[in-house]
Amino acid sequence: MFYRIEETLKEAAFEEVMDGSCQYVAVLTPEEWRQNWEKFQMGIEMEIERHPHTTKAEVNYDSLTGAFSVPDRWELTERDHEFAFALDEKGIVIIDEDGYARKLVQKIVKTKRWRVPSLERFFSDFLETMIRGDSTFLEALEDEISRIEEDILEGRAQKDVLSRIADIRGDLLALRIHYEQMIDFGQELSSNDNAFFKEDKLHYFDNYVNRVTRLLDIVNSLRDYSVQTRDLYQSQLAVRQNNTVTVLTVVTTIFMPLTLIVGWYGMNFKYMPELESPLGYPLVIIVSVAIIVVSLIYFKYKKWL
Repeated sequence: MFYRIEETLKEAAFEEVMDGSCQYVAVLTPEEWRQNWEKFQMGIEMEIERHPHTTKAEVNYDSLTGAFSVPDRWELTERDHEFAFALDEKGIVIIDEDGYARKLVQKIVKTKRWRVPSLERFFSDFLETMIRGDSTFLEALEDEISRIEEDILEGRAQKDVLSRIADIRGDLLALRIHYEQMIDFGQELSSNDNAFFKEDKLHYFDNYVNRVTRLLDIVNSLRDYSVQTRDLYQSQLAVRQNNTVTVLTVVTTIFMPLTLIVGWYGMNFKYMPELESPLGYPLVIIVSVAIIVVSLIYFKYKKWL
C-alpha cells in the first residue's frame, strides 16, 4: 500500500509516490521490502528482525531505521505486535508482517485531516494512534484495583486475589517498559541528528513524548497502588489469623482451670468429703460457671475479645 501525504493520506500507485512531488508512506510486507528496497533509494538494505522485542530507532548516514514492539493492551500476555520502518526526508516505509501497522495507517486515513501536511505530522499521528485508548485501559485497571481494595476491606476478597494483583502488576510492568522505550524513541526523533525533519515541526514529537511521559507516570502510580493493595490484603489476612489465635487462646485459658477441676475430682480418693456431700455436684457446677464468667469479664476488660 502506498500513500501520498497531502491534506490526508491518499492512496496512490508506486510511481506516483516516487515522483518526488510530495512525501509518501509505504506499508509493505517483509517479502515486498526485500524485493523492492533498492527502488526507494534510501541507501540501505535493512535486515528485518523477526522478533525485535524492543522499540528503537537507529540513525544512519542518510536514513533513520528502527523497529516497534507494541504490546496488545487487552492481551498483554500475548506476543507483541512487531514491525520495522525506514525513513528519510522523502518518506517512510513501514515493513509490517502481522497487519498491525497497516491497521494504524488505515485509521489515520479515516480520521485525520491536516492543514499543513508533512511527514512529521503523519509520523507523530502514527505514534499517537498506538497509544490511543491507553488512558481508558489504565482507568479500567485502576477501577479493578479499587474494587479489589474494597472487597478486601469488607472481607469479600477471594482466595485468588493475590494472583490477580500479581497479574495486574505484570501488565503494568510490560506497559512501563513499553512507555520507557517509546519515550526514548520520541526523544531520538526530536534530536533530529540527520536533519530529516524540519525544525519548526519537531514540537510534534515533543508533544508525543510529553503524553507518553504522563502515561508512564500513571503506570508507576498504579504499580504503587497495586503494591499497597497487596500489602493491605496480607495485613487483613494477618489480622484474621491473629483473631483466630486469640479466640483459641481464650478458649484454652478458660478450660485450663475446668480441666484441673475434672482431673482433681476424677482421682476418686476414698476420703474426699465432697464425694459424699449432697452439695458437691452443684458446688462444682457453680464454681465452673463462675470461672467461665470471671474469665470472660477479664478478657473483655483487657480487650482480648
